[in-house]
Amino acid sequence: MYFYLDVQNSFALMLRQRLFHVAKYSRILQRVLCKNNHAGYKVNDIRVVRKLTWAASPFISMGIWGFMKNTKGEENNVETQIIDRKILLHKADALFDQGNYKEIYDILLNHKDSKDVEILWRLSRAIYKISKTASDVEARKLIYEGYDLIHTALGLEKDHFAVHKWMAIFLDSKGTLEGTKAHIKELQNIKRHLLRATELNPADATTFYILGCWCYEISNLTWYQRKIASVIFGEPPFSSFEEALTYFEQAEKADPNFYSHNLLMLGKTYLKLQRNEDAVKYLQKVIAFPAKNDDDQKAKQEAQKILSDISLK
Repeated sequence: MYFYLDVQNSFALMLRQRLFHVAKYSRILQRVLCKNNHAGYKVNDIRVVRKLTWAASPFISMGIWGFMKNTKGEENNVETQIIDRKILLHKADALFDQGNYKEIYDILLNHKDSKDVEILWRLSRAIYKISKTASDVEARKLIYEGYDLIHTALGLEKDHFAVHKWMAIFLDSKGTLEGTKAHIKELQNIKRHLLRATELNPADATTFYILGCWCYEISNLTWYQRKIASVIFGEPPFSSFEEALTYFEQAEKADPNFYSHNLLMLGKTYLKLQRNEDAVKYLQKVIAFPAKNDDDQKAKQEAQKILSDISLK
């Protein structure tokens, strides 16, 4: 569409120069020059063509007619590309919901050089999911591939919530690969990207869940673990179980019962805060959660174990 507008503006300038001496004060000329700046204007309106043909020489009018055909064809091409892009993104999202991550990778990989942020973050998301079941060597390669793609997306658009969300995830995975010291150095950046993602899209429950897990794990470090880490690797960031609880609750508020592990983490965080009654309530919700996959089954098993341990005390 931008190309089409640029061409129209060039046409307006050409038309102004060629017809100025023929119809300096012509209302039809002013109408064409003004409306040519709007994408919705149809330059092949037959009435406009007739009046321009009357005002201009046959050579000029033939040139205009050829131009109108070309710009109309260009407009149709742009509209087709927009529709094709929407279909591509819709298909990628549908495949993601079905868990067909390899197929997403195959159909989006050919478009990785398109500089399209919507394609880049979806491709990196699929790569991350594939890496979770790949061999160690292949997973490492995939994590760096996905990181490069999401880094490119961030350079193209700095205010896209999904880009910040997946940048945080890839920074975490890359830091894990590069060792504890590298990981600790990235922890604050990970949180920064997650917070920015929640600002840009406060309705995304999974970002709040990830942020809650970040706070929980940081808070779960004992004083001597922090001391050792600060001496060997560098001072880890601080958080609290109260902060973690805030994010898990926000996730649940954004999308109630969206994920078995968010319910599990609510139960575990309430236990850390010695609010056992609330903890039991959420752990029981995990037990009752309809398991859709192995991830849900693991959450149910852990919840059952914690409830059993509580009952023994």
